[in-house]
Amino acid sequence: MKPSDFSHQLADLDAQTLLRTRRVVASPCDAEIMIDGHRLVNFCSNDYLGLANDPALIAAAQEGARRYGVGAGASHLVCGHAAPHEALERRLAAFVGAERALLFSTGYMANLGVVTALLGPDDAIFSDVLNHASLIDAARLSRATIHRYSHLDLVELEAQLSQSAAPRKLVVSDAVFSMDGDIAPLDRLLALCEGHDALLLADDAHGFGVMGRQGRGTPAHFGLNSPRLIHMGTLGKAAGVSGAFVAGSAGLIEWLLQKARTYIYTTASPPLLAHALLTSINLIEAGDDRRARLTARIAQFHRQLKLRRWRLAESCTPIQPLIVGDNQEALAVAQALMERGLWVVAIRPPTVPSGTARLRITLSAAHSAAHVDLLTAALMELEAR
Repeated sequence: MKPSDFSHQLADLDAQTLLRTRRVVASPCDAEIMIDGHRLVNFCSNDYLGLANDPALIAAAQEGARRYGVGAGASHLVCGHAAPHEALERRLAAFVGAERALLFSTGYMANLGVVTALLGPDDAIFSDVLNHASLIDAARLSRATIHRYSHLDLVELEAQLSQSAAPRKLVVSDAVFSMDGDIAPLDRLLALCEGHDALLLADDAHGFGVMGRQGRGTPAHFGLNSPRLIHMGTLGKAAGVSGAFVAGSAGLIEWLLQKARTYIYTTASPPLLAHALLTSINLIEAGDDRRARLTARIAQFHRQLKLRRWRLAESCTPIQPLIVGDNQEALAVAQALMERGLWVVAIRPPTVPSGTARLRITLSAAHSAAHVDLLTAALMELEAR
């Protein structure tokens, strides 16, 4: 490969309308943010409960910095496992109803760590075709045999499980799918795992804090409690801070502590974040009013948006994908929305299948009814052009 190859490859991406760009945000994450000197209503963050800029979390982070400094100084297994880390793991385990929990720096690292610690070349992994990139990469790194089943097709999955003679089997699935907003039937997936001696890894990045009683997550939404269930949740979305956790049986968590390379070989996250997250879990647990506001905004969006050409995917979650289809049109609509003071990101292949470019609209408890009024009116005006 020559250095000049990068220029050619980037030009090819640009020609296909697939070149990605970044915007610099000059304000805290909130329902309204500042970009390039303009105030925009933010419809593309994962801050589903509006906690990212909550004064109680800011105060908790400041207190954590005063008590523990700004860096952990080492990995968890050296001298980086601070008192707030330990307290947060215990709090998370109790909150989701698991025996133990283990903190990871990111959800991506959690999925890589879990899958590669559990599976090897003789084993088998069963993965929904629309799973998050972290689960796809984790499966590849594990060197296990990969079986991909059609999105939410449990008949196909059961056939694959029945035909597999692998000594260890792991079914992996998003709990709430990040680009479509639909919910995996975790109860039926778990039943298949129990019938075929498999484990189930549920990536609850977009469900934790929102789904289930008191926001305990998508497994709680289905009333699940099983030693076969591995619950991964992220702490930078509805929880408003940063990081991730894996919860499950005591034996599973101890094995991950001993074998998950993305846990062992990285510096622990700053203790101040864990200290702030202890407050975040309390706010999530007591946050039925926030979830009620979020539900109201989702219902309002569906009630008001009347479309003729584009298609709104069926989703009762904060993720509301508006399928436009063409890459260029999706980008043009996103730009037109920005010019109207609304920030919505266009998602294109390879993140989503070819021909399904979309506006990935995400709603938050921090949004007002007036914010949603502006969005629906603008979308209907632009579609009618």
